[in-house]
Amino acid sequence: MSASGSIFSGSSRYSTDFQQIINRSVAIASLSMTQMQTAKVALGDQSAALVAMDAKFSSLQSAIASLGSAAATYNSAVSDGSVAGASAGTGAFQGVYSLEVVDIGSYTSVMSKDAGLLKVTDPSTTSISTSADFTLTVDGVAQPLITPEANTLTDLANAINASGAGVEATIVNLGTSATPDYRLSLASTKLGAVSVELTDGTTDLLGTPSAGTLASYRVNGQPTAAIESDSRSVTLAPGLTATLLKAGTAQITVSHNTTGVSSALSNIASAYNAAVDEIDKYHGEGGSSTLRGSSMLYVLSQSLRDLAGYSSGSGAIPSLSSLGFGFDDKGKLSMNMAAFSAATDGQFQALSNFLGSSSTGGFLKYAGDLMAGLEDSTNGVIKTAMSDLQTQLTQQDNRIAEQQTRIDALQKNLEARMAASDALIAAMEQQVNFMNGLMEAMTVNQRSIW
Repeated sequence: MSASGSIFSGSSRYSTDFQQIINRSVAIASLSMTQMQTAKVALGDQSAALVAMDAKFSSLQSAIASLGSAAATYNSAVSDGSVAGASAGTGAFQGVYSLEVVDIGSYTSVMSKDAGLLKVTDPSTTSISTSADFTLTVDGVAQPLITPEANTLTDLANAINASGAGVEATIVNLGTSATPDYRLSLASTKLGAVSVELTDGTTDLLGTPSAGTLASYRVNGQPTAAIESDSRSVTLAPGLTATLLKAGTAQITVSHNTTGVSSALSNIASAYNAAVDEIDKYHGEGGSSTLRGSSMLYVLSQSLRDLAGYSSGSGAIPSLSSLGFGFDDKGKLSMNMAAFSAATDGQFQALSNFLGSSSTGGFLKYAGDLMAGLEDSTNGVIKTAMSDLQTQLTQQDNRIAEQQTRIDALQKNLEARMAASDALIAAMEQQVNFMNGLMEAMTVNQRSIW
């Protein structure tokens, strides 16, 4: 709180002087708080700088983690995509698989009866039964259905779909646009012959079902009798699934995803350069002074050098430079895709050995541990520094608040004391003026007598 103007009600000639004394005293007392506020601004700038730095290194950490995911993925190619689709994941084996789709199978379907039930011309207002309590039985498992009080065909279909009973309900119009005849249509969610019943407590509401059939296929010509499945999505091998689309044969080729690895390595180079650029903001004559001279910059710069310089010391691919990584004349990391392709052609096992994993060893573990040392939420260098700065900012706010309280108390005390002095002097001045006036009156009176 700063003083402004006069707070005195008295008429002492020293009122202005008293106010100046208060203002100066408060200003002197405020000098330390001004220094505190300046220090707080500096801490805030450092905190903001570290937040920006943290974002760059966090992106680098994510890019390294993505490399681990890319190294564990595979490509799958199907010679005839109309016969089947394929997806290869963790645990897959590189190779060529022969798939013969004998039959893609079919789903059991059934529709509400065309006789003995209420005719529905508007499924949003009426239903095939006046009952509100239905029982759906799929493969011998009964499922009570509760429909809203409106009890419409739409409500019944929604209740069946919400039951999770293994069938899907739709509504179809078997009439014309002018004279609609809406029916409930059910289809099983798995292939093959599935028994489906729907009653309203007294009446069987469904007609004669069209029984489904199981899908059947062979892998690499085996077995002779074919494999049957109640789903068109089948597991052909560890980590390899196929979706059966039509009868026929197709070759599925599973290969290592070197394209994904090269893309992930390129992203690491970009994230690395972004981190370098962030550090460079605080170097040189034109750099910001916010973190200049901070040991943090040395730690981060050294970490980047260690990351780029990693070497396993052995193998066909011992280092990042073996994969096409290199520095330009500005210290930026780049990746030569042609060099990467040449190094990994027919050498995926060597690439896999170099990369390793985040838990077992190799570049991924080294880089992961290095980044954890910077980014770990509890012990990471950057995260710890950010937390420390936040603590200092909180403490500085508390100190500023305490100092402001002391200044306010000082000002209040001085105002009270100066106001009392001003009032006393003003009263004395009035007395002096009264006595002077009295003396002048007596002098004038004596002169008139003489």
